[in-house]
Amino acid sequence: MSTTVCLAGATGWAGSELARGLAGVDDLRLVSAVSRTHAGRDLGDVIGAPGLDVPVYATAEEALLHGCDVFFDYTQPTVARRHVLAALRSGAHVVVGTSGITDAEFDEIDAVAREHGRGVLACGNFALTVVLLQRFAEAAARLVPQWEIFDYAHADKADAPSGTARELAARLARVRRPEPAVPIEQTVGPPEARGATMSGSQVHSVRLPGYVIGAEVVFGLPDQRLSLRYDGGSSARPYVDGALLAIREVAGLVGLHRGLDTVLDI
Repeated sequence: MSTTVCLAGATGWAGSELARGLAGVDDLRLVSAVSRTHAGRDLGDVIGAPGLDVPVYATAEEALLHGCDVFFDYTQPTVARRHVLAALRSGAHVVVGTSGITDAEFDEIDAVAREHGRGVLACGNFALTVVLLQRFAEAAARLVPQWEIFDYAHADKADAPSGTARELAARLARVRRPEPAVPIEQTVGPPEARGATMSGSQVHSVRLPGYVIGAEVVFGLPDQRLSLRYDGGSSARPYVDGALLAIREVAGLVGLHRGLDTVLDI
């Protein structure tokens, strides 16, 4: 029996590519989509995918009335929390691909997921190369006590830092806290010049034309430097395989789990 999926943000850049990916596998079945702009239409008509006969609803709450095993959120941080909580309370497991959700919101999501015995898998980025970046960075942090994170994205990305950068900072904090030579509060000049402190790490968000999405963590020791960097291209295709894997695996989880590698054997 196939796993049924509701996809919020199904007509967006990443969501539409995931919808096409879901249509191409046998073990997962997209049964509903959420897009306020295209509500009442057929998703296949909206994204140019003939044969994808999936109804589009205006709200997540409306779509959830029709049931699903897994709710996938690819929307905006202003509505993602509400979507995730509604899905959990409806009995669905949840995969979160939306960036900009705060740590406090994730704490609330974790509590509700555990209350209902459901799993939430939140991934700042579904690309397998990002999973490797995160793992390599954790290994480096065990040996190098100073680092900073750089978050790159297109000019019109409103949220900062990105989910990728937030997730990376949270993961590094579980290894150790960085040890800057000059504490941020002792900065001579505007402290904002040193970036934002996220889970103990300094994060610098760049928003410029020419970028799609990227992340870099730079480690420093006396007279040497290590840079680990990921850059995504203009297509959303690199994120599909990881997203499909997340959908397949989230039902085996209870509570909030952050990072695709939590369901990978690496």
